[in-house]
Amino acid sequence: MTLPIYQVDAFTNSLFTGNPAAVVPLDKWLTDEHMQNIAAENNLSETAFFVKEGDSYRLRWFTPTTEVDLCGHATLATAHVLFEELGYDEDELVFKTKSGILTVGREGDYLKMNFPAVEMPEVEAPDVLFRSLGIQPTSRVYKTDDYMIVLDSEDEVAALQPDLKMLKEIPARGVIVTAKGDKVDFVSRFFAPQSGVDEDPVTGSAHTKSAPYWSKKLNKTELKARQISHRGGDLVCRMKGDRVEILGHAITYLKGEISFG
Repeated sequence: MTLPIYQVDAFTNSLFTGNPAAVVPLDKWLTDEHMQNIAAENNLSETAFFVKEGDSYRLRWFTPTTEVDLCGHATLATAHVLFEELGYDEDELVFKTKSGILTVGREGDYLKMNFPAVEMPEVEAPDVLFRSLGIQPTSRVYKTDDYMIVLDSEDEVAALQPDLKMLKEIPARGVIVTAKGDKVDFVSRFFAPQSGVDEDPVTGSAHTKSAPYWSKKLNKTELKARQISHRGGDLVCRMKGDRVEILGHAITYLKGEISFG
């Protein structure tokens, strides 16, 4: 059996930056075990699989170790493959996912995703969270399935060198660390050793949580964001009530075939 596979750098228009995702178009679903094995073999933060269902697509995402409910950069990568590689000629894509209906459309040279916005309640964090990040305790900690910690400056976020083994024990999907940006509205980093990704280069789903926070703090409905990982990536976030639009670029790096029997 052979399957097509694409590798796309998301949230960038330059190769070797942004967040790489693999995209595997399917005529019918593989077993969960096969999809997890492919994702582990790819060893990227996410591998997306999709199957056409009527006028929409069923979309699933796998890290090297587990299936996840939402992934922004692999959604962006999948839309890029459909628009640019597979000749999808409508204005908007509709994806059915574990997080509900997601849409992706074109806006100029951007791809525009529409996700549910997530309000994060303030919580009291365990001391091990601060120790794992090597920072002083702060009251600006929020949690849903992720923790989010707000620091005072972009420099503090950039300087983080977390203890990933300790961080892996934190009961969460991952940890967002964010601050007001120097040249953009806000910056962030995202660590998820719990999900098999030590540091994600650019995390669309994390911005469904950080964008509502910064929209209120900065009194803005449109924000420019940058994830300041080693590869780095840029996003535009727009608040639309209980939804958030996340805009970004994408570029194809690789086209190939998977062979297995």
